Amino acid sequence: MLHTLSVLVENRAGVLARVASLFSRRGFNINSLAVGTTRDPAVSRITITVEGDQDLVDQITKQLHKLMDVLMVRHLSPGDHLTRELVFVKIRSTAATRIEVLQIVNIFRAHVVDVSPDTLTLEITGDTEKIEALQNMLEPYGILEVVRTGAIAVERGSRRMDLEQPTEENEEESNP
Repeated sequence: MLHTLSVLVENRAGVLARVASLFSRRGFNINSLAVGTTRDPAVSRITITVEGDQDLVDQITKQLHKLMDVLMVRHLSPGDHLTRELVFVKIRSTAATRIEVLQIVNIFRAHVVDVSPDTLTLEITGDTEKIEALQNMLEPYGILEVVRTGAIAVERGSRRMDLEQPTEENEEESNP
């Protein structure tokens, strides 16, 4: 089963390397990793997706809490969060196939971001299923390149990860 972890860390050099090395030292595979600063430029948010059971997630969470620069870790419950990924897909597209490709692009609400005489570069955001469905539809035209950001996630509703106004839930999760 795929699990999503959201981790708030201090925005300093070497923090991402320490988090990633925690996974490699223990032989855990990261399916996806995305990092960006938060509203507070001193804090970054890392979204990590891993494949495994609940015991694996619990072990990873405990190990992350031991790292000095980690401020908060939250396992995002399936169905209680939104997950999206940004993807660029470069495909072969001649004048003869361009109209067909553009129809597919419209169905998936993708955007053409670059055009050349023999290629189209598309941008799409969505969940894994949507992205894979688009790739399957474009495969017959010839996919030349795919670039993915990795998943980012946010919880639905009013629940949030924020160090400025900790709730009781956040305080419990930030202190193992």
